[in-house]
Amino acid sequence: MLFEFENEYGKYPDASTAAAVRAETGSKLSLSDRTSNNLFAQLLVGRFATSEKMFYADAKSTKKPDDVFDTDESILAHGECSFAYIPAQVLRANDRSPRPLAFGPVVPGTSILDRKSCDGKAVILWVDNSVTSLPIDASGKIIVNGLDFLDPRQPYWHGKTPDVKWPK
Repeated sequence: MLFEFENEYGKYPDASTAAAVRAETGSKLSLSDRTSNNLFAQLLVGRFATSEKMFYADAKSTKKPDDVFDTDESILAHGECSFAYIPAQVLRANDRSPRPLAFGPVVPGTSILDRKSCDGKAVILWVDNSVTSLPIDASGKIIVNGLDFLDPRQPYWHGKTPDVKWPK
């Protein structure tokens, strides 16, 4: 659905695509860019996704989505999303170099991944449309080549700190 969104709007969901989604759909929702919940909401409002369930993983502090998304408070409400998102400011739609786009399961309201969910593995969606799973360490981090997955020294970040949007 992220790739379909990119085809329609020319980039992945970010602050700049919210107005286009509202205009196209007539939605009155704010579609902010503060959290992954807010950015993934563009996929629901734009009808690229039809259920909140795909943003959920059974992780600590989560709740099963209710598929009510008619207000800013109800669309992917607190705890209904378990995935972090790295918005388009870092990932340009036409850049197919391998970089993370979304990952989880994240404990909502934190930057810690839940080891008790998904057999202790994180699921990572990459901008090239591939998916990998990597172990989550005891501190709730993903370690790749001896560094935190989000460390700007990782080659896929090209020295820039990723602008991660965490779930609420």
